[in-house]
Amino acid sequence: MTKSEPNFFLEFLKKYRDDPVGFVRDILRTKPDPWQVEFLKAISSGERRISVRSGHGVGKSTAASWAMLHYFLTRYPVKVVVTAPTSAQLFDAMFAELKRWVNELPDVLKTLIEVKADRIELKAAASEAFISARTSRAETPEALQGIHADNVLLVADEASGIPESVYEAASGSMSGHNATTLLLGNPTRNTGLFYDTHNRLKGEWKTFHVSCLDSPRVSDAFVKEMQLRYGEDSPAYHVRVLGNFPPREEDTVIPVELIDSAMNREIKISPATKSVWGLDVARMGSDASALAKRRGPVVEEIQTWKGLDLMQLTGAVVAEFEALTPSEQPVEILVDSIGLGAGVLDRLRELGLPARGINVAESPAMKGTYANLRAELWFKCKGWLANRDVKIPKDEQLFAELAAPRYTFTSSGKMQVESKESMKKRGLSSPDKADALCLCLATDISTIMHGYSMANKSGALRRNIKGIV
Repeated sequence: MTKSEPNFFLEFLKKYRDDPVGFVRDILRTKPDPWQVEFLKAISSGERRISVRSGHGVGKSTAASWAMLHYFLTRYPVKVVVTAPTSAQLFDAMFAELKRWVNELPDVLKTLIEVKADRIELKAAASEAFISARTSRAETPEALQGIHADNVLLVADEASGIPESVYEAASGSMSGHNATTLLLGNPTRNTGLFYDTHNRLKGEWKTFHVSCLDSPRVSDAFVKEMQLRYGEDSPAYHVRVLGNFPPREEDTVIPVELIDSAMNREIKISPATKSVWGLDVARMGSDASALAKRRGPVVEEIQTWKGLDLMQLTGAVVAEFEALTPSEQPVEILVDSIGLGAGVLDRLRELGLPARGINVAESPAMKGTYANLRAELWFKCKGWLANRDVKIPKDEQLFAELAAPRYTFTSSGKMQVESKESMKKRGLSSPDKADALCLCLATDISTIMHGYSMANKSGALRRNIKGIV
């Protein structure tokens, strides 16, 4: 430090210790939104339990970063721990935002701290004053456990997705007399601690609800796009835009929470795991053909094409297939063979690709339960996601499509999933990506276990969708 720096720091503490809003405005040189002002004031006023549910893009990670930096720089000894359900959420979003604001500090403060990959420390007392980033996983629930100091700040980002075992393990840290706990996130599920803080435990928590409709950070164009993509009554719109917990729609096939969890989960698979593709062929001009690529428990990507005729689509799929080495190529390409899909299926077979047709209108394996194979596949997809050991692409369009379809019962008591035509009447787009995902779950389990025989490529699919590997 230069001679003047100790004096600066003493003046800094005197002025900003209990004024996080002034810290943001004067030191970080930015203007917080009204809700962010109230959020920061709640922390400085001594609120020890704060929970924020919001829509997408309203600045909750920014506000949490300001709060962590202010707390870290104005208290000693101090331990700040920030967590999220996955390392991608933690390090690519929250911790990256935190480091961004570290770079906005004046040099006289910036020189006091050291920024590491998963930790920010006070150079003079690294073990007594730090911000630590720790991923929360059900198998390692100790992320927030055993945190004790004169000043403790615990921050849980995307709090709906954090396993309950993590909160249970952290109960000692969270209940400490000097601990402040911040929960933030999109409200994706109607169970768990985060849900409870806005409902039955609301009297014990200071809560904030921030809708995209009320945030100056969210453009009108974004909200309009979400209205058109999801529909204002959809669970996805409630979560992503309004910042509400998803409505308990008993007729929705796949709950939002299962989709969100699968998109944000981290799964490792063996390089030897075989691939299966599902191809949904567009039937109308506004629809898109979609190709889902699954390797075991991971759907790696879902590609779409619009405006291609049948032979152009066939060529696009062949190009994807031939770009891979033999060991990487799918053992099956499951094609929706209704209508136009039959032409694509026939041509793929002629070219020697392992394509099989799936007529989703035909009878299901469980004839007493589902009206047709499409309904059986959609509920198979729900069960696959519910196993909580699978991953799908983080894709807003896919999120909306999976969350949108409803189901009804036929007069004979069988479950029937809403058709594409019915969804369009509700103002929703065709679930092309979602249907492709369902198709790549329709493979015969024995094919994956024992390999694919090219000699049998023209044979009918032997359904065994009670289990998907």
